[in-house]
Amino acid sequence: MRSTREWVGIVAKGFAMGAADLVPGVSGGTIAFITGIYDELISTIAGLGVKTLKDLLKIGPVKVWTKYNFNFLFVLGIGLVIAVASLSGTLHWLQEDYPSELRAVFFGLVLASAPLIARELKPLAKSDYLWGGVGIAIAIAITTLPPAIQSDEPLFLFFSGVVAICAMLLPGISGSFILLILGAYTSVIAALVNIDFVRIFAFGIGAVTGLLAFSRIISKVLHRFRHQTIALLTGFLLGSLHVLWPWKNKLELLYTHSDGREEWILENGLPEGSVFEVIIIIALVLLGVGVVTGLNLFAKTK
Repeated sequence: MRSTREWVGIVAKGFAMGAADLVPGVSGGTIAFITGIYDELISTIAGLGVKTLKDLLKIGPVKVWTKYNFNFLFVLGIGLVIAVASLSGTLHWLQEDYPSELRAVFFGLVLASAPLIARELKPLAKSDYLWGGVGIAIAIAITTLPPAIQSDEPLFLFFSGVVAICAMLLPGISGSFILLILGAYTSVIAALVNIDFVRIFAFGIGAVTGLLAFSRIISKVLHRFRHQTIALLTGFLLGSLHVLWPWKNKLELLYTHSDGREEWILENGLPEGSVFEVIIIIALVLLGVGVVTGLNLFAKTK
């Protein structure tokens, strides 16, 4: 039985996961991993299915709730919902007006997350370097794909939800960035900000569908090939860092929104601005590192 303090901690971890998943380049799976709930999250979701429905009729909802660890999913979900409801507008604004500063914070988050995940690779094998390299290559290949022209059609958002949730479950692969590549990120954020129930529902059903299917695959792979998987995920994290490099140059205009806002394909650039501005960016990177370190210490005291 978990204590009240531990349940509050799970809400906080859900909040951190929700906040991370709203930003392209950061994965909620990374937060779950470094806060020590990743295995429980994957195994709990993977355990849901047709048998759950049969047990609902056979033993009743109260016993099903306990048997399938719904307490954990419900409390974690509260944190996720609070984060999405309270931060989607703010993060959307920060991405529009302070993109370099926002990327700096999350660069620090991911940078500090990689060694925390890699510490499970003990003893370190030569093959771990190979799997890590494969992870880096895959992450770079995925995150350098050009974004598609956006769409807000409900059916498109459904399939986007299926694909994005698979990425969100993996430490190092950002579901939000996958949405950006698919051309659905702006539509999803706009739907959340404007409380567009039709599009939120379409995306949500897609996410649930992908969640139930992909979690089983991850659970089996982690059980049978844990060492190789951890090395691969560490590579994912390192390979995705270039997406969050704070300083970007506009490379090509992708499209213009109806309100006049422009979306550009970006490339990494050298640090620019005044000395004070560069110091601010570095300080924000260190803030991100500090947040991850704090989450890790918090997880150890649960």
